[in-house]
Amino acid sequence: MLEFPLWKKIWLWGLTLAASLLALPSLFNVAGLDWPASLPNPQVNLGLDLAGGSHLLLEARADDVRAQRLQNMEENVRQLMRNATPRIRIGDVSTGDGRLSFMLENAADIDRARGMIEPAMQGASTTREWELAVVDGQRMVLTQTDAGVDQAIDDAMDSATEVVRRRIDELGTREPTIIRQGDTRIVVQVPGLEDPDALKSLLGQTAQLEFKLVDLNALPENVQAGIAPAGSEVFPYAAGSPQEGQFEAVRRLGGIRGDSLTGAQAGVDPTSNQNVVNITFDAQGGAKFAKLTTENVGKPFAIILDGQVLSAPNINEPIIGGRAQISGSFTAESANSLAIALRSGALPVPLAVVEERTVGPDLGADSIREGLLAMTIGSLAVIALMVASYGRFGVYATIALVCNVLMLLGIMALGNFTLTLPGIAGFVITIGAAVDANVLINERIREERLRGRKVIAAVETGYKEAGRAIYDANFTNFIAGIMLFAFGSGPVKGFAVVLVIGLFTSVFTGVTLTRLMVAGWLRKARPTDITI
Repeated sequence: MLEFPLWKKIWLWGLTLAASLLALPSLFNVAGLDWPASLPNPQVNLGLDLAGGSHLLLEARADDVRAQRLQNMEENVRQLMRNATPRIRIGDVSTGDGRLSFMLENAADIDRARGMIEPAMQGASTTREWELAVVDGQRMVLTQTDAGVDQAIDDAMDSATEVVRRRIDELGTREPTIIRQGDTRIVVQVPGLEDPDALKSLLGQTAQLEFKLVDLNALPENVQAGIAPAGSEVFPYAAGSPQEGQFEAVRRLGGIRGDSLTGAQAGVDPTSNQNVVNITFDAQGGAKFAKLTTENVGKPFAIILDGQVLSAPNINEPIIGGRAQISGSFTAESANSLAIALRSGALPVPLAVVEERTVGPDLGADSIREGLLAMTIGSLAVIALMVASYGRFGVYATIALVCNVLMLLGIMALGNFTLTLPGIAGFVITIGAAVDANVLINERIREERLRGRKVIAAVETGYKEAGRAIYDANFTNFIAGIMLFAFGSGPVKGFAVVLVIGLFTSVFTGVTLTRLMVAGWLRKARPTDITI
């Protein structure tokens, strides 16, 4: 066990040196020194509790998902009935009590209508999402099933989590934490963010963009009172627009949503010198937009964002080519924020901020300073005890301990991991685990010498026999760390990451590296006795 060929020595020391060098940029950063720009710069990212930043808890309402599904089904049913040959005429459409109900003008069309609607009732999964019933021979009633609603909420929250992640990535922040919590909540932690209000505004913006025709038959006095004609709905104008405080009646169905956007960029209109957002549709969305504008030249259509009318310009000519422009009372910042929201995709469900915490960078700096102080004091105490107890072997353990810390930092920097305050606790535990290994080895060597074994035989037996206990103990810790990472969240995951990586580095440095150093000394000095 004490034989190390030259290639193995080079490999072990080279690996130690390479991993240790990766830690230098992070150490320079902690010390407030500038790392040369010409050199690679792997860094350990600091978590929210160390770097400061924003913590938001977002929540969606299940009722919003139900309402959206109901509207989608109504539009789908109307389209199916229009496309039927011959056309199936329906009337008295109602969406009360969370159900879609409509009357067929001809009772003979019941079977034909059922045959066209039933395929639309089945979602992507095998779950039956809707129940269909016929009442009084001519009225069809579609009711959402609980299983269908649960599946829709789960899909909506998965999509919302990805949209939130894309929006935060657009901000250029490093290592945000974005995870689902429960059925309808999302936890967002963004370390180092200096403008939490901008984050709330961006994440709270659903970015549901719609283009709908203005209902020209609506009476102005009724519209201003919030009363919409049948088949239409009333929306307020957005704050800051010239028509702020007024309302607009638009056709509820038949518009175009922003689901098919492929791009959105903030810009300036050269004719009016106003901030605008230029949008681009995909092929299908561009064709629908061209059809809408071609068939309604001379009529106004409203640009609606998250339930507020940005503007309602007239369609002077068909808009083809899949490009359009959103105008409103934008500043450069608000136009850019809207472009980010539209590029990253609309949230499938509105999200409300139900919890907010902001951690200042001063508090994070205090945590780093106190954590480093605790680790330094503990390390010095351990080093003093090891050297006093085991002499030369304690010095080797100390060298391994320093290499262990550097390698752990280097691997975390290489993997772009995030260090949290519990992660610093993981560092301290790692130091203890590394020292435990050397204590076991040294005590076993001491026992073997007391039994009368020669120096080399005692050292070989000590490493061999103690190694079994060390590997067993670290394997159980590894399982615990994996479980913490799999089932924990936030700070618990941060602790688990440091713990698991530290197990590998501590075994490598505490067993393999110290054995390499001890073997080199034994071959060079050829001692007849050792003090341990």
